[in-house]
Amino acid sequence: MSRSARLTFLGTGTSQGVPVIACSCDVCRSSDERDKRLRTSAMLEVDGKVILFDAGPDFRQQMLRENVQRLDAILLTHEHKDHTAGIDDVRAFNYVMRKSVDIFCEKRVEHSVVNEFSYAFADDKYPGTPEITLKTIDDKKDFVVAGLTVCPIRIVHFKLPILGYRIGRFAYLTDANHIPEESWEKLTGVEILALNALRKEKHLSHFALNEALDVINRIEPQAAYLTHISHQMGFHKEIQKELPQNVFLAYDGLKVNLSGII
Repeated sequence: MSRSARLTFLGTGTSQGVPVIACSCDVCRSSDERDKRLRTSAMLEVDGKVILFDAGPDFRQQMLRENVQRLDAILLTHEHKDHTAGIDDVRAFNYVMRKSVDIFCEKRVEHSVVNEFSYAFADDKYPGTPEITLKTIDDKKDFVVAGLTVCPIRIVHFKLPILGYRIGRFAYLTDANHIPEESWEKLTGVEILALNALRKEKHLSHFALNEALDVINRIEPQAAYLTHISHQMGFHKEIQKELPQNVFLAYDGLKVNLSGII
């Protein structure tokens, strides 16, 4: 029997979100809710278990908007603030679930989390600080989260090695501008893909739209969803018209059925 599985795009914006503070461009002033983008994160729900990809500065708002009642684990892609700044708010789930929240990341990211949230790891902790259990990932080994086998995928964000993740025939890749040749094999057979595409113009550390489409063409998923989108991309309704039939510009709150995929 296949699992009941669903992906929710919690945020689909860049590190500044959309609208950008003090920007008066047409996209930032758009009245289309699909053009309002919180920092990038996604939630995977599988048979009642909840796993997050990253926990950025909009974590609290995203959890409230989606009425999330439990949190079983967080998979961190890397240590940048737009992917980790919301970790303090896991304490709400500590209180409700009466247990620590597991955070999976590689060793370098683990050191960053301990440094940024040192009060959560102090010997004499202040009451009410977040309860976090760090689980170290080896990028060459699969690991298990909430009963699911997760395959880490090495990708590159400018010069920073970061991680994407594959679960079943679904893969989540964000903040990449390069996929090493040895990682492509791990993407064989992916049917649903979430992938970053910052804007149309080339960027130093993120895939541009044409580069993301090249990745999609090589992987050949049934459907691909673009995320980590900047205000420079343009209006959702206009960009969507330009995309291939199996490629979709994700937006905050979009839900994708992954039953039979995971």
